[in-house]
Order: sequence, then structure tokens, then C-alpha cells
Amino acid sequence: MLRQQDVGHRIVVRRIVGIREGRTLFSDALGELVELSETHITLSTDAGPLRVPVAEVHRAKRVPPARRPTAAAVVALELAADEAWPAPVRGRLGDWRLRWADGWTGRANSALPVGDPDRPLPAALDAVQRWYAERGGSALVNTPLPLAAPVGAELDARGWTSRPPVLVQTVPLRTLTVPPAVPLPTSTPLPADAPADVPPVTLTDAPADDWLAIAAGRKGGLPDAARQVLTGTPRVRFAELREDGRLLAVGRGTVTGAGRWLGVSLLETVPEARRRGLAATVVRALAGWGAAEGATHAFLQVEQSNSAAVALYRGLGFTTHHTYLTRVAPAA
Repeated sequence: MLRQQDVGHRIVVRRIVGIREGRTLFSDALGELVELSETHITLSTDAGPLRVPVAEVHRAKRVPPARRPTAAAVVALELAADEAWPAPVRGRLGDWRLRWADGWTGRANSALPVGDPDRPLPAALDAVQRWYAERGGSALVNTPLPLAAPVGAELDARGWTSRPPVLVQTVPLRTLTVPPAVPLPTSTPLPADAPADVPPVTLTDAPADDWLAIAAGRKGGLPDAARQVLTGTPRVRFAELREDGRLLAVGRGTVTGAGRWLGVSLLETVPEARRRGLAATVVRALAGWGAAEGATHAFLQVEQSNSAAVALYRGLGFTTHHTYLTRVAPAA
């Protein structure tokens, strides 16, 4: 059977799915193990997340990995993502990043354990908890998998829980339908395959008030620290798609990672304007800007359980580079 050390690795699970004419029926699933509890196994599969009750597991084992990014590639992308979502208060623990933004979003309020913390792992995690306690918050740790699997195993032993798995997805910019670069702020032409009724996208270097209102609705408010996160990256653009003056869709783009990575975040369409291709149009407009800035690849982060968003990104060519779990310290 599986152990906590297998989290973040590729596994195959044979599960019991029923009985027919006195014979047990089985089904096999292959994917990355993202969570292992006393009651369930959670896999990230090509068809989406799969949560299997332990009682239904007949057999499970680790299998050789499919082609996957190197540890150095995971570290480089995690650091580019950190640049793209810059917490206003930051600290270091050896190579580890400590981030604080008054509690606004998990990414800006968590430790990023990549590299050497310059001390034994138990002492490093003790130091993380002290750092967040000094700021009046509970400690969170983002664990990229399988890179930070040893950190995850130590957190399991301490009783830390996990938030839903997050997929870090990427795509080469050349595979997106990219509109020509134009001076900013301005409206970008639509890609050739965009629906005819989609308005143009405007890219600006500062978010409008109604843009911020949509972001606040999605993230539960916008404290001062949030505005620093949104605008603190040197190369950033805010996408607006309006119809008759009304804002229908938004998105945020950054260029980080030594200019290689376009980061796409806060993609949102108002409910009454969904299913018109607006979100895809916003992504492609940001891709046009990123390509003009010299970026070669795009990345985004999406909860694995957000099936609608995952399907949208799959249609645009995004694939999963790696996953991460946000680990939550137990209540004191």
C-alpha cells in the first residue's frame, strides 16, 4: 500500500467498483498522488481529480514517472510565480521564502519551501510558525510536489491539513492565438477564431475601480496589502473587456522569471456574460502583450476541483507542469 512518502509521485490504483455474478469488478486509475488520508486517496488524473475511498482500494503502488519537469524547472517556475504575486512583507529562511499580505490569499501569506532552509527540517518549520505568529497569523506552507514531498511528510506528522490541490499549468505562447502587439493602453484586435460578438480587450498598466470591484468580489475584499500584491510587479497589465461601457471580463498578466514567463491570474467573467468566449479572448490578449515583452511561455494556477476553469485552459493548450498543496497549521 501507499505511504506519505508517495505523495507527489505517479501511482496506479486498482479499485473495487462492484460485484457481478459473484465476481468482484475492478477499475484501474493512473495519476499523481496529491493526498493520502486514513479514509481517501486523491489522484490528479488526465480526466481530472479522482477521490477514492480507502475501503474501495484493492491494490495501489507507485509506478515510474511519466516525463516530468526537473526539480530545477519546478523551482524556477515557483520563483517566477512568487515574483508575479509579490507579498508586501517578505522574509528568508535560507533559500525558503516567507510571505505576508495581511491574510489576503494563500499564495501571498505562505512559506515557499524550495531550496535549503539552512537548518534541519523540523527546526525550519518551527521557525516558519514563529515568523507567522509574530505577524498575528497562522502559518501556511505551499508544497510543490513532488519537490517538497519531504516537507509534506513532516507536516503530516505534525497534524497539518491540506487545502484542495492546485495545478500549475503552462503553455508555449506560440501555441496560443496571439493578437498583434499594439501600444498600451489601447484595444487589441481579436484573434481570428474569436466569436463575432466579442468586444475588444483593453490592456492598462493600472486597474480601474470596477476592475478592482470584480477582483474584490472574487477574493473577498481588497485590503491595502492586496493592492500592493496586484500592482507590485514591475511588468504588469490589467485586461478589461467592456461592452457599452460595462465591464464584462477581466484578467491580470505579469512578466517574470527573467522575462520568460507570462503569468495569468484573476481571470473572471461576470455571470451574465459567460459562455461567450470572453475569458479565452482575455487570455489571448494578455498572451499578445507577453509575447511582445519577450516572454516565451505562460503559466497559471488553478484549483484542480475547478472543472470549468480547467476545461477552459485545456482548450487553450495549457497542461499541468506540477501541482502544489497549501498546508495549514493545526489550531493552537
